Amino acid sequence: MDRNTLYGFLAIGAILIGFSYYTSKQSEKYALEKRRLDSTAAVQIATEKNSSAAAAAATPPAVGAVGDPQNVLPASEPLAQAAQGEQQFYTIENDVIAVTLTNRGGRVYSVELKNYHAYNSKPLVLFEGDRNDFALTFYTNDSRNFTTSSFYFTPQTAVSSYKLAESDAAYTFVLRLQVGEGQLIDYEYTLRKGSYMVDFNLKLVGLSNVTNADLLWSYNAFQQEKAFDNENNYSTVAYCYPGEADIEELGQGSGNKEETVKTRLQWIAFKQHFFSSILIAKDENFNGAYMGYTTYKPGNRENFLKQYVANIQLPMLSAQQDQEVPMAFYFGPNHYSTLKSYESSFHKLVPLGGWIIGWINRLVVIPIFDLLGKYISSYGLIILILTVIIKLVLFPLTFKSYLSSAKMRLLKPDVDRIAHKYPKKEDAMKKQQETMALYKKAGASPMGGCLPIIIQFPILIAMFRFFPASIELRQQSFLWADDLSGFDSILSLPFSIPFYGDHISLFTLLMAGALFVSSRMSMSQTPDTGMPGMKFMTLYLMPAMMLFWFNNYAAGLSYYYFLSNLITIGQNFATRRMVNEDKLHARMKENSKKPVKKSRFQAKLEEMARKQQQQQRGRR
Repeated sequence: MDRNTLYGFLAIGAILIGFSYYTSKQSEKYALEKRRLDSTAAVQIATEKNSSAAAAAATPPAVGAVGDPQNVLPASEPLAQAAQGEQQFYTIENDVIAVTLTNRGGRVYSVELKNYHAYNSKPLVLFEGDRNDFALTFYTNDSRNFTTSSFYFTPQTAVSSYKLAESDAAYTFVLRLQVGEGQLIDYEYTLRKGSYMVDFNLKLVGLSNVTNADLLWSYNAFQQEKAFDNENNYSTVAYCYPGEADIEELGQGSGNKEETVKTRLQWIAFKQHFFSSILIAKDENFNGAYMGYTTYKPGNRENFLKQYVANIQLPMLSAQQDQEVPMAFYFGPNHYSTLKSYESSFHKLVPLGGWIIGWINRLVVIPIFDLLGKYISSYGLIILILTVIIKLVLFPLTFKSYLSSAKMRLLKPDVDRIAHKYPKKEDAMKKQQETMALYKKAGASPMGGCLPIIIQFPILIAMFRFFPASIELRQQSFLWADDLSGFDSILSLPFSIPFYGDHISLFTLLMAGALFVSSRMSMSQTPDTGMPGMKFMTLYLMPAMMLFWFNNYAAGLSYYYFLSNLITIGQNFATRRMVNEDKLHARMKENSKKPVKKSRFQAKLEEMARKQQQQQRGRR
């Protein structure tokens, strides 16, 4: 790696850091402006409501509790009866999910994804139990309210379990709360064959005095992957504004996060690494929401990852006898093609990267990956073939980079002679002018080796984003790795090393070794830059950093980088045989004898050098 290549990498890094800094500042500016426009009173009201919502999410309501008697609907015989009861469960399922409902609050009690398993081989259950909640609080025009989680709903069918048959297109299960004479609330759950979507239709009959409603949705998500920290880094709350192609997130990682959005929302998602639960507004958007999550500690007794909560303001209800609020749930995998089929920006939950990185993944990598997956069952072989295809496509750029480095190496003695000829600082312009003329005559360019690397850089980043986000690799074994989406431990350590972990990943070791060999070969082919620190960073520091960084990452990603470096080593050997440096040097000497038409830049450089010399003579 020559000096110009280093400058190229530094430029790329500066651009990425600058862009990240700019976007973060813009986000902060937007958030500050939004807070400025909100009144102090509104913020205070929202804060009080959010605190109550969080408390309600953490502690389920007591059985039979009906709230403050002074602030609820007037007592009625049907409502009093519904406040007492015994919890019962009802299951509706198709070929991909099984949804368990409970009469207590009429909510979804648990969801199981049939085609997947947790890291411990148990059935994959997104959430389950009474510590989760889905409660609607209705407000009337006389400032009264009541919450559905306090009451027991009545099923409108005698069937307690139903599985869709081949002849069934859909099945609807209705849970009803009798509020008063001629007044009722229906929760209609509709499941379709082969779909991860569950339609939820809120139906109000005879409740003309109900003008508004809030929805509290919360649950404790189970840990589904063996690496708690890695799964946690991809888990967050996401949401989408109406008509927007992009989504917003609260931020990923540990700790607690919360946010209040006072504009309309199309959907809200409780997202984990490979699975999500999404609540969608169908006809009318949500009016706003408070959203947040709390991260559990690794190894907790309940095996929880995060607690999610969303307090959602439903659209204003009309003052009519019967009305409906259609919504839907998505309980399923973060599989790009599956999410894309619903056409609601769900696919943005898969973190493939933005701008050119996302384009590469969506338009090139995923189609090739899916095509290979139709014919090859081993994802280790699919990654191998994908790597070979990428390296073959990029080989012309790699060859051009090698050729440019070879030219610069052969010209280095001439460049050193020019530097020796003009040792003084005041002759720097003339030295630069003569050096550029040398490059021009020989047909070499200092940026010739840097530009191909810059072009390849987005593909390098695209692979870094694709493999950890690819659910296709989940629990797919290859060689010694039992799960290509997680780390491939060959040895568990009795202690944990900071920033490294408590295990040793073999693919990461192989990747670091291949990177060292590849870097050593590249440095032997480039002229000495006179920067001893550069050699240390390239040969030793970079592989060591990769060793620590990738030890807990997806084995599929380390495997890809290992193959990529291995192929690069082979390409270096092949390129050395293809390029005869003696003939190349002779051709460069022949080119230097030919007259060269000066470019505008070179002419301008010579003019600047001439003026500089005149000024120096004038001072003397």
